[in-house]
Amino acid sequence: MKIGVIGLGYWGPNLLRNLLAIKDIEIIGCEKDKKRLEAIKTMFPNVTYITDYKKLLNDKEIKAVVISTPVGSHYSIAEEFLKEGKDTFVEKPMTKSSKEAEELIKLAEDNNAVLMVGHTFEYNDAVLKIEDIIRNDEIGEVQYITSTRVNLGIHRKDADVLWDLAPHDFSMIFRWVDSNPVSVSAMAKESVFKGLPDVAFIQSTFDSGMIVDIQVGWLAPSKIRETIIVGKDKMIVYDETNPQEKIKIYDSGVKVEDPHDYGEFLLTYRSGAIHSPKLSNREPLRMEMNHFVECIRERKKPHTDGYNALRVIKAIEMAEESLKEKKIITL
Repeated sequence: MKIGVIGLGYWGPNLLRNLLAIKDIEIIGCEKDKKRLEAIKTMFPNVTYITDYKKLLNDKEIKAVVISTPVGSHYSIAEEFLKEGKDTFVEKPMTKSSKEAEELIKLAEDNNAVLMVGHTFEYNDAVLKIEDIIRNDEIGEVQYITSTRVNLGIHRKDADVLWDLAPHDFSMIFRWVDSNPVSVSAMAKESVFKGLPDVAFIQSTFDSGMIVDIQVGWLAPSKIRETIIVGKDKMIVYDETNPQEKIKIYDSGVKVEDPHDYGEFLLTYRSGAIHSPKLSNREPLRMEMNHFVECIRERKKPHTDGYNALRVIKAIEMAEESLKEKKIITL
């Protein structure tokens, strides 16, 4: 099977590397920057390269493409390949608007093509383990989630920090909890480049009653990737940067007993054991590319399909509208 990888800048080489590890896959790499292309050739010499992705459109041997170009070009490139009935993987965010996302979904359905988005965290064993814990009701109903995703750089020209980082958090939350945001409020700061927010705070209320607080930023002294999930019975801390204990489950909580003296409530705080489940060392991106190839071969619906992308894009749009209108956006 021949697969084209379009865009070999920051993230494209990682996609190419993982596709090369899959049996019976031949890769055609595409990068219009000739200087960048020469550098990639030294890293992956056993790949055929071109500079014009349009050559892949009429190549009947190309069954699918992986798109990792600047965000603004995702829609137009994906549209061309879906019209030709070629299976298409698009890095996140899939498009810059829900309208574009809906159009790609329809194109894929009309042409019987696989459409998949690169929400890599949904193929992360830690994220999948947390999904099992929540859905098996081990921590009780989720009350709130807080997430911090900050580091120093990289300032991107093609997408602000909302579109670059927040899709990771929303995609994980949607994976864990069968609920959707009904209100979103956002604040952001343009610290380096005018018109390009590089730090943002997003507060959301979901239809389940759960509240979510997300902080994303490119301007922090250290890299922090921490998510706290508080359930009625237990709590989870997910630290992506911890090499040994990415997940910690805290048997902690509070119990309210009936009023006794003077009508005051008696609160009993519980601080029990901490458990860290064992996780595999599988690379999420490898699992993601394996899944894409599996969906191509077996004509399966991807776990992270176009509708999955649409849900995340709508949440980011609500945050973006909140910034623009300087108010809480409600459905």
